[in-house]
Amino acid sequence: MFSKLPNVGTTIFTVMSALAKEHQAINLSQGFPDFPISSTLIEYVHEAMQNGYNQYAPMTGIPELRNVLTRKINTLYGCEIDAETEITITPGGTYGIYTALTAILQLGDEVIVLEPAYDSYVHNILTNGAIPICVSLKYPDYSVDWDAVQQAITSKTKAIIINTPHNPTGYVWSSEDMHILESLTNDTNIYIISDEVYEHITFDGKKHESVLRYPALKQRSFVIYSFGKVFHTTGWKMGYCVAPPQIMQEFRKIHQFLCFTCNTPMQVGMAKFLEHENEYLQLPSFFQAKRDLFLNLLSDLPFTIYQKTQGSYFQMVGYDQISTLPDKEFAIWLTKAFGVASIPISAFNQNGKDDKLIRFCFAKKDETLQLATERLRKL
Repeated sequence: MFSKLPNVGTTIFTVMSALAKEHQAINLSQGFPDFPISSTLIEYVHEAMQNGYNQYAPMTGIPELRNVLTRKINTLYGCEIDAETEITITPGGTYGIYTALTAILQLGDEVIVLEPAYDSYVHNILTNGAIPICVSLKYPDYSVDWDAVQQAITSKTKAIIINTPHNPTGYVWSSEDMHILESLTNDTNIYIISDEVYEHITFDGKKHESVLRYPALKQRSFVIYSFGKVFHTTGWKMGYCVAPPQIMQEFRKIHQFLCFTCNTPMQVGMAKFLEHENEYLQLPSFFQAKRDLFLNLLSDLPFTIYQKTQGSYFQMVGYDQISTLPDKEFAIWLTKAFGVASIPISAFNQNGKDDKLIRFCFAKKDETLQLATERLRKL
């Protein structure tokens, strides 16, 4: 049978979550919270259902939601967005990335991917008949190797995928990074796919540098966001894409034939909930407290912390003091023997590069983090 992805099996996220369930392990592998979402948001969605908002929404998303998002973007990034022509509501961030790539890619195009990278990027590119050009981030801080990026650009480069705050490393791009990207893509036809799903989760005073802050980048970018990461509703699969009108038109051509529209009562509820600005403005302090708690709990365990995560809700740790196993084998052993599941970082590298690091998700209840580290004390 013909396969567009002949070498692809089940993702490491599914494998580790299944292993965690099998061994009754605490699941710090997949990136989802285990604490409740806002009861107010649930109330708003329930109210929308009760009030009859249960049929198809407009293909682009309900106007009330797109309008409140334009105000949010303007307040945070000083960027004027047209709600009618520049925002499309999507069933999740991953969907938005796939749709953006599908809108622009043709057979043989090249897309630069900075690795380690969220695992959907490369497979989305391959599915569209294009070629991923993987450029390694600089170990151990995983900052961008701009010389390597420049060398990777060719006449076939159609797009560069960026991700800040970064999954899995937690690196947060600086304004200098954005200015360099701007200079590299100036006077080219290169698109930017900017994955900004962790936009509100930055630590130690770091500011999220959205491409929307930079007019020259904005005019060539698809910018992807996730309500799941903002409102702790990953299972709802709701997000949105922002892009200038001429390329958003191409995005919508694909979108209308992939899913056409998204969950109506959730859109209505989220439009109302977004008026509570503090729900997302308090996320840096909320998650920094969890990061700091988790790092404190790890401090007397034999893991190596090369760098405190600057953003996202993941922390990478080294295990060189514990084992010489490859990272995937170590993650499996840790799950089976000690009941705590993680993700091996080599899973984010197409070439399998193994820096002997694993990723923990700390978007969990405090008691979950405490119980996990209690189990790890047996190391």
